[in-house]
Amino acid sequence: MGANPYPLGLRLAGHRVLVVGGGAVATRRVPALLDAGALVEVVAPELTPALRAQVDAGRVRWTARPFEPADVDGAWLVQVAVNDPVAAEAVSVAALERRVFCVRADDRNAATAWTPAVVRHGAVTVAVLGGGDPHRAVTVRDAVRDRLADGTLVSTGSLLSDSVVEGPVVNRAERDGPSGGRVALVGSGPGDPELITVKGRRLLAEADVVVADRLVPGLLLDELRPDVELVDASKIPYGPARAQEEINRILVERAQAGAFVVRLKGGDPYVFGRGGEEALACAAAGVPVTVVPGVTSSIAAPALAGIPVTHRGVAHEFTVVSGHVPPDDPASLVDWAALARMRGTVVVLMGLKNLAAIAATLLAHGREPGTPAAVVQEGTTGAQRTLRATLGTVADAAATARIRPPAVVVIGNVVGTLPPVVTAT
Repeated sequence: MGANPYPLGLRLAGHRVLVVGGGAVATRRVPALLDAGALVEVVAPELTPALRAQVDAGRVRWTARPFEPADVDGAWLVQVAVNDPVAAEAVSVAALERRVFCVRADDRNAATAWTPAVVRHGAVTVAVLGGGDPHRAVTVRDAVRDRLADGTLVSTGSLLSDSVVEGPVVNRAERDGPSGGRVALVGSGPGDPELITVKGRRLLAEADVVVADRLVPGLLLDELRPDVELVDASKIPYGPARAQEEINRILVERAQAGAFVVRLKGGDPYVFGRGGEEALACAAAGVPVTVVPGVTSSIAAPALAGIPVTHRGVAHEFTVVSGHVPPDDPASLVDWAALARMRGTVVVLMGLKNLAAIAATLLAHGREPGTPAAVVQEGTTGAQRTLRATLGTVADAAATARIRPPAVVVIGNVVGTLPPVVTAT
């Protein structure tokens, strides 16, 4: 093919797309077609289990036989996903006769359309054609993907370098909706900046305002654009209730003023992060909210200390509780007596200050003093420390070792399942 291809974005929603072949190539191509809203019909004698699952779910129509030329009738696009050149050519001929574009997995030069190497980043889709060389296309695609992922190229169009600043790629009205403002509750993960989700990092790169907790990874804040307003939620005055009211007010007011606000929270927004209160405040004010789950320290910190919270034959359950209120406090909602009777793993967040009382309560209700226990300080970061003890000794051991918050307490036989990865000295 001597001419350069003409790039085009196909809007396939509601339009029939024919896929010929039910093997690995079809398995890769069909999800993107479904994501585009296409009405996908697969013609093939057999299907892979993944494709069969799509059929069983009602997302794909399957004609269980070899291809016939009339199958192309009514199709807007044909994807040939067979390795047999003779069969593939028959599909190409039928498509050409009907003036329907046809993608060939077996022979790009015989196709009338090429499938580019694609990366999706929110509303932005980057498609790369390598002049017939798929390896070149993938190399360029991967370079763009990496820059989108690390924030040096953001989908609002700002290219974070000293030499180039591009205009907006995504219109704010398209991104945020008619009102212009919205809030995203983003979990930043347990401490390692690389443990934020891809979606969380993308939204952070797009934010106009970031309201950050004390425990979010600092490197994430260092990567924000210079024009981003950063609100340090840990420095908001008043007591806990008044401080939360002020955070809610900031989220709502900034969004109503047209800003995209990211509420960046340590761990997961809904695991003792008061994200539910913030979502309710936004909903009451009519502000759209996106929730991006985060990796919670209740699982990640023990994992990186060599402690699986469940393990076959050891623990079939784990319970995560907040320890910021002592067990004998009327405000505590935890049934500590029930926890003591359970055989699984107990993970305590925000419980270092009350660890002695927590351990004593569990012991008083029947947990064995020799039950393995551990405290993981600043899990997933370079400052991580792990102390291993027993339920009967863990409070004193943590005090002697000067373990400090943030720390995750793990109680249960899983503590001794794997060899220690990091230990406190």
